[in-house]
Formats: sequence, C-alpha cells, structure tokens
Amino acid sequence: MLEQLTVPARAVGGFMEMSLETLRETFRRPFHFREFLDQTWMIARVSLVPTLLVAIPFTVLVAFTLNILLREIGAADLSGAGTAFGTITQLGPVVTVLVVAGAGATAICADLGARTIREEIDAMRVLGINPIHRLVVPRVLASTFVALLLNGLVCAIGLAGGYVFSVFLQGVNPGSFINGLTILTGLGELVLAEVKALLFGMVAGLVGCYRGLTVQGGPKGVGNAVNETVVYAFICLFVINVIMTAIGVRVLAR
Repeated sequence: MLEQLTVPARAVGGFMEMSLETLRETFRRPFHFREFLDQTWMIARVSLVPTLLVAIPFTVLVAFTLNILLREIGAADLSGAGTAFGTITQLGPVVTVLVVAGAGATAICADLGARTIREEIDAMRVLGINPIHRLVVPRVLASTFVALLLNGLVCAIGLAGGYVFSVFLQGVNPGSFINGLTILTGLGELVLAEVKALLFGMVAGLVGCYRGLTVQGGPKGVGNAVNETVVYAFICLFVINVIMTAIGVRVLAR
C-alpha cells in the first residue's frame, strides 16, 4: 500500500529533476540545431491540421453565442470587442493546449518511447552521450516554438472567422466590428497569450519527453505512456491556463 502511494511522488520528483536538467543543458554547447529543426517540422506537421479543425468550430461557436447575447442587450456593435478579447485571451491558448498536448506531446512520447524500448537511450549513455542534451532539449524547444506559432495562427483564424461569421451571417456592421477589436484587447493581452503558449509548449514537451524516457513494458508500455501523456499534459496545461488567467486579470486590470 505504501509503495503505491509513493509512486506518484517519485514520478513528480523524476519529472522535476528532468526539467531542471533540461534547463541546465539548454545553455550548454553544442546546440543541436538540425535536431531542433527536424523536431519543429515534425511537431508542426502533426499539429497543423488538428489546429485548423479545432480552431474554426470554436470560433463559430464563440461568435455565434456572443452575438446572440449582444443582440439581446442591444450592444451588437461590441461584437468585435468580445470576439477579439475571447479569441486572444482564451480561445487561442485553449486550442493550443488541446493540439500541443493531443498531437505534439504524444508524437514526442512515441518517438522517445520507441527509442527507449530498443535500448537506444541506454546505448547513448554508454557512449557518453547525454540523452537530455541530445534528445530532450531540442524537442522541448521545438514544442515551445511550435506552440507560439500555433497560438498566433489560432488567434488569426479566430479573428478572421469571427468577422466572416458575424458580418456575413449575423448582420453585424463591418466598421463597428473592426473598430471594436481594440476596445478590450491590447498589447498586454497579446503578450499574456504568447506567454501562456510558451508555457504550454514547454510543459507539454517536458511531459512527452519524461514519459518517453521512462516507458517500460515493451510496445504495450509505449502505448500506455502515450495515453498517459495526453492526460498528464491536459491536466498540467489547464491548471497553468487558470493560474495565468488569474494573474493576467490582476496585472491587466483596467
């Protein structure tokens, strides 16, 4: 019974140890730029289509619901303000959470998990190659970079989709929509959204790397690790989103 209770604590400790070592190794030369580019392309490739498929329905849902509410209170001209605020502060980061954790982190976990069960990681250690420096650092940085790009893409899709849906399907005045974009949303909100995306990408990459390097049980263990990566990454990223949103509300209070 005591052994079962200590397993989560050891896992958290191992994750924190790997995170600190990753931070330390990030600044140690040489930096494997080719590996970083390869991983950036791999994560972007598996994340781009899910981003588009998730961002567009979310945009339509937010714009549709918001416009109905604003029409009821006679404030349809504020549609642009609401769409921009919701898209920049929540829609972009939340979609980034879903895609980075569901596609990017699982791809990282599957890759490193396959290397682990083939004993490639042990072979690297025998040869004096630090797998954290050689494999983890490029993947975490690539995940962080792609998350920043995805957040910007989702925000652009959200604003464009909100404009099209509001103006052409719900009759909102185009000029009022454009003029309202900056009423509630400014540079501070944009910076907060990018900081969220940076943290999401970094944590998702770390979770995927940790589960990939600690996988056990052969091919079945890799599958279990991939499933656990999705769950753990979702939990971590949604908690981070709540904390960062609360901080942003306090810091950016108007």
